[in-house]
Amino acid sequence: MTVRVETASFDPGAETNAFLAAGKGAGAAVTFTGVVRSVPDDPITALTLDCYPELAINQLTAIVEQATTRFGLLAVTVIHRYGTLAPGEPIVQVMTLSPHREAAFKGAEFLMDYLKTDAPFWKQETGPKGTHWVEAKAEDDDAKARWE
Repeated sequence: MTVRVETASFDPGAETNAFLAAGKGAGAAVTFTGVVRSVPDDPITALTLDCYPELAINQLTAIVEQATTRFGLLAVTVIHRYGTLAPGEPIVQVMTLSPHREAAFKGAEFLMDYLKTDAPFWKQETGPKGTHWVEAKAEDDDAKARWE
């Protein structure tokens, strides 16, 4: 189990290759990489994520332990960046390894639903209209509720 909260950029392909190389005996691996999004009708120039790294690591570790137990995962890696990022940069990578695909997919979805709703990161977007805090979305809460 690995949880990293950092400002440095990471290479999603290299992270995936390292994760897979350590995965002896697994039958399935799922990797999700989230990137900074900027859409044409509401573009942004930067996304700033703020957090208390120690708190974030503690909370992410607890949810990774829960996912590992709940889905019988063999390995999990969560990488989450903070600081100021540009459109197209990776923000988060979640990787799960399990004996079978269903557990790997469900484990990754469970972790991402938690990250979108309860992880201690605060987001600000900067664009042509100025800077504003990103509000929570009801659809993210709905996605997380399916695990309760």
